Amino acid sequence: MVDLLNCVMNSAALTIQPTDSYNLGTYLEVAIASYSEHYCHLWQHNDPSPYISKWLTKEVVFEELQDPDTLNYIVYHNTVAVGILKLIINCGIDEIPDTDAIKAEKIYLLKKHSGKGIGKQLLLSIEEMAIKLNKKVVWLDTMQKGNPIHFYKNNGYSIKRESEVVLPNVKPSEKHMWILTKTL
Repeated sequence: MVDLLNCVMNSAALTIQPTDSYNLGTYLEVAIASYSEHYCHLWQHNDPSPYISKWLTKEVVFEELQDPDTLNYIVYHNTVAVGILKLIINCGIDEIPDTDAIKAEKIYLLKKHSGKGIGKQLLLSIEEMAIKLNKKVVWLDTMQKGNPIHFYKNNGYSIKRESEVVLPNVKPSEKHMWILTKTL
């Protein structure tokens, strides 16, 4: 198993720590805060609880920690937790088999740490890890509206197809997503 921690980072100040039962509280705190800062507008009454209760509970993440294909990390800048990262290392999409793809399922940064190059460094580390695992493709989902689509396209990702949020209480005008891929 290639550990993302062994991948080269461009900044000594940026570290990525695997999530475990001891730091699960920090992971959830940062995940919920960063998701809420960026995505409340997607939900009726600006209430992201349908997403949080589906994907960001202690029970859900603890179960993910038992799956060897799911990697959850806390992102630190210096000693401050600034975001989270969730990867699924054998996760194909459409015609791309599991053996050839890695999914970047969550790349969440606290708002005050966005726009500082951390996301770009994380993408580069994910891509390096994928190469070490002999993957051919990295893929992810992003909202059709907003800045993330431009960020990913500027970093070499291409639109593969449409998708959508399928949880209750998402605003119909905000549920549209893109699936993006990058061939390595």
